[in-house]
Amino acid sequence: MRSYTITEIWDIPIRINTSLLIFLPILAWLIGSGQQIELYAGFIEGFTGTGFDLIRLRAGAMPWLIGITAAVGLFVSVTLHELGHSWAALRYGIEIDSITLWILGGIASLKTFPKEWDREFWIAIAGPITSVLIAAVCYAGVLVAPTSLHAVRFVVGYLAVTNLLLAGFNLLPAFPMDGGRIFRALLARSRPYGTATRIAARVGVAFAFLFALVGVFTFQLILLLLAFFIYGAATTESRSVLLDELLEGITVGDIMTRDPPTVSADTTVEEFGDQLLRDRRSIHLVTDDTGTGIGVVTLADLRTARGNDRGTTRIEDVMEAVSRIESTADAFETLAVLNQTGSANALVEENGELVGVLSKADYAHAITVRRGFGSEVAG
Repeated sequence: MRSYTITEIWDIPIRINTSLLIFLPILAWLIGSGQQIELYAGFIEGFTGTGFDLIRLRAGAMPWLIGITAAVGLFVSVTLHELGHSWAALRYGIEIDSITLWILGGIASLKTFPKEWDREFWIAIAGPITSVLIAAVCYAGVLVAPTSLHAVRFVVGYLAVTNLLLAGFNLLPAFPMDGGRIFRALLARSRPYGTATRIAARVGVAFAFLFALVGVFTFQLILLLLAFFIYGAATTESRSVLLDELLEGITVGDIMTRDPPTVSADTTVEEFGDQLLRDRRSIHLVTDDTGTGIGVVTLADLRTARGNDRGTTRIEDVMEAVSRIESTADAFETLAVLNQTGSANALVEENGELVGVLSKADYAHAITVRRGFGSEVAG
């Protein structure tokens, strides 16, 4: 689903996902329904020691006003929670790509994740601390608000309770939730980062299965969605850390294909088919009339040309215009950039001169070699 930027704070784009726009009215209705108001009023009374006039809270359009205000307030709280993470990250010089609000809460997308355990610890715990502070402010608000303002006290009390629950839930060691990252940080004090990640990821997967089980038996769709999210994120980050270890110390120049076979941009797809049989290579550098590299072409690109048109379709019509990178660039960081841009290939330069091409096949070969020669991977 698409996300839309609604504002910027500290030069961080705040985005709202379509899933949240769909879910907000449902959440407002759930909060404002008669039974839920009575339930939450009981929680708030037990938490703050103040009572409510339930008749006034249920009268007319008041339930809808309460529901809408509380739902919006909840996601403002989630935004502040993510800004807590962002503030801590910025203190360590880590840039934030964006904050996205969606159906399951919020995500602060850090451009890089720290491997120092203490930095990850403070960045991870900053969110729950922020939620606890919001709960404390809202708790004080309920106590000082005039008793006649039942709806105002209810909404503020609701935010006090939910922020406290949000902080507690996020502290569960279900990686990659906040508690899971705190757990990994503590593990990384005495273990290699990769080992700590794999242990935290396994615990996260266990929580995912637990949430899924509870979600199935209690018919809680949110828990099922959360289970899928945790499982996917935990396994993805575990694989990412493994790749980082396997590619540690390797530059793009170490794994690229030097002096790749070339093909002129004016060559037809049909003519290129004969060249492929001779070269036995799946990727070729595409050159213009001056011999300058302008892109790459692969077998996958050729499939876009229909059989009847291959005699007239030129390589420049099906080639992939790719980015240029320096041979000294870190291989793992470059792979992350390629994944973000959706590209599988790049041209490689040394001092401004084209020296080779980089493809996912080069990465696969490098990873196979490192594994085959017993690259030291802890765990």
